[in-house]
Amino acid sequence: MSTSSDASPKGEVRRPSAIEVNSNLANEDDAAVLAGMGYKQELRRNFTMLEVGGIAFSIMGLLPSIASTLAYSIPAGPVGLVWGWFLASGFIFIVGLAMADLGSAMPTSGGLYYWTHYFSSPKYRNPLSFLVGYSNTLGLVGGLCSIDYGFSLMFLSVIVIARDGEWTPSNGTIYGVFLACVVCHGILCSTLSRVMGKLQTVFVVMNFILIAATIIALPVGAANHRNSASYIFTQTENLTTWPTGWAFMISWLSPIWTIGAFDACVHMSEEASNATRAVPWGIIMAIGSCWFFGFILVIVIAGCMSQDLSHILETPFGQPMAQIYFDAVGKNGTLGLMSLLMIVQFLMGISILVAASRQSWAFSRDGALPFSKFFRPISVRFGYIPLRTIWGCVFLAAVLGLLALIAPAAAQALFSLAVAGNNLAWGTPIFARVVWGAKKFKPGPFYTGRASVPIAWVAIVFLVFGIILSMFPVGGPNPTPESMNYTVVINMAIWLGALAYYFIDARKWFTGPKITVDTDVLSDEQKQAIRDEGLHVEGLEVHSSKDVEGGILGKNVMQ
Repeated sequence: MSTSSDASPKGEVRRPSAIEVNSNLANEDDAAVLAGMGYKQELRRNFTMLEVGGIAFSIMGLLPSIASTLAYSIPAGPVGLVWGWFLASGFIFIVGLAMADLGSAMPTSGGLYYWTHYFSSPKYRNPLSFLVGYSNTLGLVGGLCSIDYGFSLMFLSVIVIARDGEWTPSNGTIYGVFLACVVCHGILCSTLSRVMGKLQTVFVVMNFILIAATIIALPVGAANHRNSASYIFTQTENLTTWPTGWAFMISWLSPIWTIGAFDACVHMSEEASNATRAVPWGIIMAIGSCWFFGFILVIVIAGCMSQDLSHILETPFGQPMAQIYFDAVGKNGTLGLMSLLMIVQFLMGISILVAASRQSWAFSRDGALPFSKFFRPISVRFGYIPLRTIWGCVFLAAVLGLLALIAPAAAQALFSLAVAGNNLAWGTPIFARVVWGAKKFKPGPFYTGRASVPIAWVAIVFLVFGIILSMFPVGGPNPTPESMNYTVVINMAIWLGALAYYFIDARKWFTGPKITVDTDVLSDEQKQAIRDEGLHVEGLEVHSSKDVEGGILGKNVMQ
């Protein structure tokens, strides 16, 4: 893969930039790349490459996420837990490579729907872009819901353990803790903007402290009853009514959900320094780290857990990982490890709310969200952040979280909502690029070269499979209302609702990403480049009739 120092494809000489930039926000090069996509710099670029990768890794929250999704992997036994993780993570890495190619070429906060619009055919670009924007926005908010719901269960499990299992929280109690967590995240994301990039390093360190503590504590605590290598790597179980092979595939939902926030790097594009490199490498580092360290963790868990899997899944603590800790290190050790697990889970929610708010802001910038004019302004007072979209995401999460009041199966839909919604949003721009936009794609500094198109097709097939997988009832066919997987209902309502909204009303005014760059500060050369693209921008007279494929500035403008 290419990582050359020349940011323009095929060695093109970059044009000198004349963009006037507020030095408090960004340097001229980053602002020029963004202006080349039609946007002016409005957010402060205070995230380094490591911090961009850190926010994705923090959202993934490796061990808390594995703990939150053991109900998917443990029913298939150690083989599902261990090899399901390894295989699914490998495919997710391929998806990350496909997205890294796009993220390096065109780094913008609304990347997924922007890329969809840019690469799609004129006939489909507007509805597809609209659909992807809504699917991604709601997928990220669904991710926030599932993370904070998982935190609620962990927090309450600590109380249950402390009371020796003699107390059971109601659905209302679970929702109350969830709501308090979401509101706390809104407050922290609103007030810590100036140090949010640095905090990602702290969050990553906390993740590794928890990983190290678990890798050491579980084998030591379970020294007298550790499982054999044969059990860890070859033992197959099936606690579902699906065929054993499909139970193994269901176990893939654990890594698919866990390693499911790498698009956060894309949404932080306009706050990243040297975004054409920071975004792709952030994606690769986050996925690669989770793949490697997650594989170690699931091996340790499989080696130290009880072979009575029903005992783990039906634990009175309400959290399978709590039972695994308890069996290995006893009550006091479990309270300590679960408290640390709970803290890291809480930090995950901060990071994903940051990413969700940036996607929502980018979508409102292009006028696609309801009340876009209200959500569009940037708060200078709070540090150049989209304050209103932060609280918009908090409100939406609070509403979606009401599913927790219905039944555990309904609450589980929050996990699959993030999987299905994001998979559609990730796969569509990749599909548009290889089907309609192959000639328009101009690589950035990161590029997988000749392997790029095969990688893209493998990613597309896997993402479609992930959507289908996320719709299946986990326990088996013929589900009851209590065991039904409501993802198909929720996601179809979102997707069909978005398309209905588009064809009934939005098609009259939504034309894709809007140009916000201030044409008054462009040089004559840059203005001429825009004219050559045939782009209709207020303040510039267009002399060319050249088709501009959706009104996006050419990739070489401002470069």
